[in-house]
Amino acid sequence: MGKITQFYNNKNWEILNTRNQAFLEKESNSLRLSFQEIKQLIDIAMDLQAWDEGELSSIWPTSYPENLKDRDLKTYIITAVKEHWVSLKNNPTNYTNFTPTSDIKSKDLNFVNISEERTILGDCPVASEKTRCCNLKTLDAVINCGFDCSYCTIQSFYKGGKILFEKNLKSKLDKLDLDPQKKYHIGTGQSSDSLMWGNRENTLKHLFNFATSNPNVILELKTKSDNIEYLLKNPIPKNVLVTWSLNPQTIIDNEEHLTASLDQRLTAAKQIHNKGALVGFHFHPMVHYVGWETGYKELVSRLLSDFDPKNVALISIGTLTFIKPVIKQIRNRNFKTKILQIPLDDAEGKLSYPYETKRDMFRELYSYFKPWHEKVFFYMCMEDKRLWLDVFNREYATNEEFEKDMIDNYFTKINY
Repeated sequence: MGKITQFYNNKNWEILNTRNQAFLEKESNSLRLSFQEIKQLIDIAMDLQAWDEGELSSIWPTSYPENLKDRDLKTYIITAVKEHWVSLKNNPTNYTNFTPTSDIKSKDLNFVNISEERTILGDCPVASEKTRCCNLKTLDAVINCGFDCSYCTIQSFYKGGKILFEKNLKSKLDKLDLDPQKKYHIGTGQSSDSLMWGNRENTLKHLFNFATSNPNVILELKTKSDNIEYLLKNPIPKNVLVTWSLNPQTIIDNEEHLTASLDQRLTAAKQIHNKGALVGFHFHPMVHYVGWETGYKELVSRLLSDFDPKNVALISIGTLTFIKPVIKQIRNRNFKTKILQIPLDDAEGKLSYPYETKRDMFRELYSYFKPWHEKVFFYMCMEDKRLWLDVFNREYATNEEFEKDMIDNYFTKINY
């Protein structure tokens, strides 16, 4: 069987369906493919499977110049295959005929109370001096998520389906060493969804008491759920921001498995908004797909129509950004997703859309929000510093300047 036998125990080879495996074996022998060429073709075949874009044989050239032989023929074929694969990545993702993984219905979750000594307050796990960063502090009251978003970075940090609840949350919150003269922005949605568990283990109760006892803290609950029962039944401290990650239903259906629908998220947000609490919306990650302009424009129109900007603290914008371990984790899951069907350009040490694509998407989205430009705080999360001028026509010299302006804007809304 030649060089391809070396891949038989390889994870990527095992992910390929039997038709792709048989085709690669046949062509490997026929064209005398090198080890590196086989590896590249396995990766391409994996992507085609995940993207629901056919099999390797479907993009294999069936005709070619008669004068091509041996090495030249092999080069011609592999080049044609790579060009087709690249074209699929460079064009907006098309979900029209895509069928996402159909067996994702629920996760086997194991709820565990942990009491070991660990720090619950830290810096945002994706913070970087290379991008414009708000210096968010993160509070890990719960670890791991029960949703199954295909792009999620949590999956690269936490394994095993265990949802970890901090048993000593109240005492650890009471012991946090916070400067009463300093203002803090703390989020709870970085290691888990902030609301999907509700008040399990009295988590929200303890967090609300913490916010009430620390008026110099802005506590942000970030979610893709509609689990707001506890919030409706109890007073929400005025320094608590309840924010929703939003995407058009096309993206929710295909990439944000097990989460609340767009209608459910907006209905929940409107209920909290009507209660007088501050809400916010994260367009993160924006996805460059066929019809994205219409999808996001319609979504923004709903926000402008249904929400009073006096009760909206923030709109954040960002897009798909990956580190290599997350890309590997997504590919190894062997499920249907188009989330990696994008041109992965270097983005300050990570991988994302090309700068021009992000600029055009962000600029277009921001233009939809024109009635709110002077009424709501807009920012970009972990994006190239140059984008601020290109999109918002403003910029910050340092992350500390960004952090201060954000917090000052939030407190202005809180104290209004």
